[in-house]
Amino acid sequence: MDFQHLSPQYLAELARQLAFLSAFLGGFAATFLATLVISAPKKRLSSWILSLTAFSASFFIVAVLVFIGLVIVLNPHAPKNVASPSSMTLSRVLGILSFLFGMLCLLSSIGLSGWLHSKRTGLATSLAALMGIALALWVSVGVG
Repeated sequence: MDFQHLSPQYLAELARQLAFLSAFLGGFAATFLATLVISAPKKRLSSWILSLTAFSASFFIVAVLVFIGLVIVLNPHAPKNVASPSSMTLSRVLGILSFLFGMLCLLSSIGLSGWLHSKRTGLATSLAALMGIALALWVSVGVG
């Protein structure tokens, strides 16, 4: 596999966009979690959905913090040698993995949530979640 060197400006912009998206999705996950805590019936499935949603919100929070940290160290006015290349690579990997796991957990909880209502709704939400997961993974690994 041939890796390209990415400029600090490009990486900073990418980190800004992913931080924004992670914050938005994390807020959605936290709202979904609060709604489930208040209104979900006491079923085993509800526990699974609550757990997935809590993991999702947590992963997105970690992603936001990592990506904001990247933006800070990539700032042209940051002190020299504020981050080593290995720490930058580790941050990028941690941020992307947190974002992807957050997405997978959120889509999974959305897919399972329909089963609390009915079999037909469960099938529809599961299909929507599976399609979302497949498309998200396809886009994430690069379509070009």
